[in-house]
Amino acid sequence: MSPPTSALEFLDFVNASPTPYHAVASAAALLDAAGFTLIKERDNWASTVKPGGKYYLTRNGSSVVAFAVGARWRPGNPIGMVGAHTDSPTLRVKPISKRTANGYLQVGVETYGGGIWHSWLDRDLSVAGRVLVREGQGEGNFVQKLVKVDKSVLRIPHLAIHLHRQTNFDPNKEDELLPIAGLAEAELNKAGGNENAEVQEGEFEPLRALPERHHPSFLTLVAEQAGVDVSQIIDFELVLYDTQKACLGGLNDEFIFSARLDNLNMTFCSIKGLISSVQSTALDNDNSIRLVACFDHEEIGSLSAHGADSNLLPAILRRLSVLPGCTTDSDRTVEELAASTAFEQTLSTSFLLSADMAHAVHPNYQAKYERNHTPAMNKGPVIKINANQRYATNSPGIVLIQEVARQTKVPLQLFVVKNDSPCGSTIGPMLSAKLGVRTLDMGNPQLSMHSIRETGGSRDVEYAVRLFEGFLSRFGDLEGRILID
Repeated sequence: MSPPTSALEFLDFVNASPTPYHAVASAAALLDAAGFTLIKERDNWASTVKPGGKYYLTRNGSSVVAFAVGARWRPGNPIGMVGAHTDSPTLRVKPISKRTANGYLQVGVETYGGGIWHSWLDRDLSVAGRVLVREGQGEGNFVQKLVKVDKSVLRIPHLAIHLHRQTNFDPNKEDELLPIAGLAEAELNKAGGNENAEVQEGEFEPLRALPERHHPSFLTLVAEQAGVDVSQIIDFELVLYDTQKACLGGLNDEFIFSARLDNLNMTFCSIKGLISSVQSTALDNDNSIRLVACFDHEEIGSLSAHGADSNLLPAILRRLSVLPGCTTDSDRTVEELAASTAFEQTLSTSFLLSADMAHAVHPNYQAKYERNHTPAMNKGPVIKINANQRYATNSPGIVLIQEVARQTKVPLQLFVVKNDSPCGSTIGPMLSAKLGVRTLDMGNPQLSMHSIRETGGSRDVEYAVRLFEGFLSRFGDLEGRILID
């Protein structure tokens, strides 16, 4: 059986998205192609956002929120939401990365998130991210350019087994995760590589010049990818990524072998689910708003201006909750009175699916799993439950998503951790607490979570897209049937 088209589309998405900035750009390309209109937080939406319209916005270039407004929307009506995140554990280039040792050029890196760091050794690595450059003459403007170096330029080599006979290997994150980028001799012999060039008289730079902080050859490579001169680069945020592309695997293409399944799999599925919902179910008779929010910085706690623990989603919901509906003049006075409490009304009737990847049972470590809760790949999305509220799922939420799954013919699975095992968390509990919105945690099952190379099920992509499509298009009708005050 051939894999679903959505699985192949996901491969293209994840291969183009080595960083949150690229993931947002990839999501924006999908939304643009589907007829969504780009809007900005800094603008007034009064004359732009209308019932029946489709819109999206970004924050910091690393978080994206997209929504479609039902034509029958009224202030205070419900919003069906899917939340995901765009970031994954990685190694980030330090602000001063220039290192040398024993004739090797090295690049200083900082760990981001809780990665399985030994999986990064002996991989073909490169760099990607965003570069802030000065455009034009004189003062000029500062603009962001995305870069993705497609060649393998970095590697973190293992120590030979002859020199390390211990059975356990846990590299020191400061000293033993340094990638090598080349040989120092080649850098010294490179024409124009004068690292001691003096600053011209009269110039003042508050920070050390970039060629003093990073290897000149490294800067040249980044500048070439950005299409600018090194002198135009003011700063950058770059991370390492594995140059091996994501692919289908297994005897029958039942697997996806990929970096960043956690959580670009859910980012892709939620965006595709929203797009599919407006293509399959018109907004004409919908009284709700269908919304997807993909946040940055979940892997480090979400406490940032563009993370889930920011004002991003509350601010957008507040603006949308008072959005005027398509009313007659006789309705307008009632609607204006309702607008004063519309935000609170919307929160009490809305619902959030917190979409983050789940653990599939590992055949070599069955004892690590609760014996009656062993999710399998290609058997559908996993509902995640935790009595201590590490996940926000409760029974009304299970009833709702089960009804959506029944109508869309998507199988579901259940997962809880063992009592003697720690439990991770998601954006679900924090957004549920912040907003008071009913929430359910779920995600596709995978193996090797937080490794540089993870494994998921190819058919689960289609299941998740279909489930999100069904949830977003049907929530306006289902909401009133499952409401417990």
